Amino acid sequence: KRIHREIGDLKKEDPGAIVLAPTEENLYLWKGSIPGPEGSVYEGGVFNVEVVLPPDYPFTAPKAMFKTRIYHMNISEQGNICIDILKQNWSPALSLFKVMLSLSSLLTDPNPKDPLVPSIATQYTRNRQLHDTTARQWTQMYA
Repeated sequence: KRIHREIGDLKKEDPGAIVLAPTEENLYLWKGSIPGPEGSVYEGGVFNVEVVLPPDYPFTAPKAMFKTRIYHMNISEQGNICIDILKQNWSPALSLFKVMLSLSSLLTDPNPKDPLVPSIATQYTRNRQLHDTTARQWTQMYA
């Protein structure tokens, strides 16, 4: 019931260029994409995301993964994402659309205090220019 309500809400919202919808075969498997935010090192790229809903959604957080490679301290090479709302700060009041918005803002505002890839976080804080250049190159190559 909740999943169907979110599908309806998504049709009403204006997600801008963010895309999100359940797959035809499975209401618990959603596919989406997030454009690289303007002015960020990811601008010009489009990043595919997969969201898997647990059987007891919305009482348990969905599992979101980046399917497009991205050079980001909070996103692993496998696409795992380190963001509080998918872990301890999840609330049934949140929606999948809000998850996508949070992922989009993570691209603009990475969190060096809680990195999934410490080497990228270190580079970000110590050599921002090299970090930004690498992130732009990856965006051109993969996104």
